[in-house]
Amino acid sequence: MKLSKFIFVLALCLGPVGAAFADKNVRDTSILPQQFGGWQASGAAKSSTDPASADPVNAAVLKEYGFSDLESATYTRDDGRKLTLKAARFVDTSGAYGAFTFYNTPQMLVEKIGDQAASLNERILFYRGSILVDAVFQRLSAMSAAELRELADGLPLPSGSTRNLPGLPAYLPSQSYVKNSAKYVVGPDALGKLNPPIPAQLVDFSAGSEVVLGTYNTSEGEATLMLISYPTPQMAGDHLRRIQAAQQPDPQHPGEAQLAIAGPLFVKRTGPIVVLAAGPLSQSEAKSLLASVNYDADVTWNENTYATKKDNLANLLVNVIILCFIIIGLALVAGVAFGGIRILAKRFFPDRLFDRSQDVEFISLHLTQETSAPAEENVSSSIKAV
Repeated sequence: MKLSKFIFVLALCLGPVGAAFADKNVRDTSILPQQFGGWQASGAAKSSTDPASADPVNAAVLKEYGFSDLESATYTRDDGRKLTLKAARFVDTSGAYGAFTFYNTPQMLVEKIGDQAASLNERILFYRGSILVDAVFQRLSAMSAAELRELADGLPLPSGSTRNLPGLPAYLPSQSYVKNSAKYVVGPDALGKLNPPIPAQLVDFSAGSEVVLGTYNTSEGEATLMLISYPTPQMAGDHLRRIQAAQQPDPQHPGEAQLAIAGPLFVKRTGPIVVLAAGPLSQSEAKSLLASVNYDADVTWNENTYATKKDNLANLLVNVIILCFIIIGLALVAGVAFGGIRILAKRFFPDRLFDRSQDVEFISLHLTQETSAPAEENVSSSIKAV
C-alpha cells in the first residue's frame, strides 16, 4: 500500500516535468510559430517529409538540395487578411540557398528579409539558415516586410558547419551581371532544368562537384557563365580535358556525351574550378569574362582572439597577490612552529637543549678596588717628585 502511494505521488511530481520536456521537443522540431507580427495561425500546421508536398514538379530537385521536411500553415489578421506560408527545411544552409536560387527569377525584386529574399507581387521568397520560406499574401501592406522579418528572426538556425554558405558563388564576377540570375546546383536534375552549356554527364556530380551559373549582358545578348568546382585541381584538369574532347567528338566513340549547345564554348581552369562561357559573345568578351574568374587559395590559421585567463593581466596581478599571502602565511606558520618548539623544549627539557648555563663561559678581568690602589699611589708619588 505504501509503495503504491509513493508511485502515485512520484507520478504527480514528474508529470509536469515530462509535459515540459514534451513541449520543448515539439518546439524544437516545429518550424512555424503560432503567431508573429499580428498574424495568428488559423489552425494546426501541416507537416510532411515528402518533397512532392512542397513542389510536385521539382520534387527530385528539392531532394538533391537535401530536403528534410515541410511545414505549411495559414494565418489571419483581425482585418480579415490571409497569409499562406510554406517552410521547407534542408539539412544545411547550402541546400536552402540552392533552392532559393533555383526558384529566384530576374523579375523578382530584392528584399531585406532573412539571409536573402526576393518578391514578385504578393509572393515573397526568403531563406534563413537552413529554412526556405514561401509566403503568399492575400493583400500586401506597408508592414508586410517587417512582419516577415520578425518571422525570420524566430526561425530555428542550424548549428556547426551546416550554417556555412557555399563559397563557389562568390567567384561570379559582378560586372555586367544580370540580377537574380545566379543558380547554385548540386545535382543533375536541377542542372537539367536550367539549360546549362554542357550536360550533367560532363559535369560528373558523382565526383563531388558543385556548379554555379550566372547570366551576363554582352554586346550581342545574354551569355551564360558556368563555374564547376571539383575537390582537387587534378580532378578539374581531367574533367576539363573531357569537356574539350566533347567539343570535337570522336566518330569511333559515338556514346560519349555531346555538348548541349551548338554555339562556341570558351573554357579554362583556375585551381579546382573549371570556367565555361557560352552564348552570344565575341572572343574578346569571352576572354574578358573568363579572366575575371581566378581561384585564390587562402591558407588560414585559426587562433583565439579573445583574452583567456592565462593572457589576462588583471588575473596575473590577482595571482601574484595570492602568492604573496601564501608566502606570508608559510612564514608565519614556520615562525610559530620554530618558537613553539623552543618553548616546549625549554618546558619539558630545561637546561638540556637550549640556554644551558654550564656551557656558556665569559672572559672576565676580575677588576676590583684592591688591584687598582697601587696604581693610584704610584701616580701620586710621581707628581710629588716633580
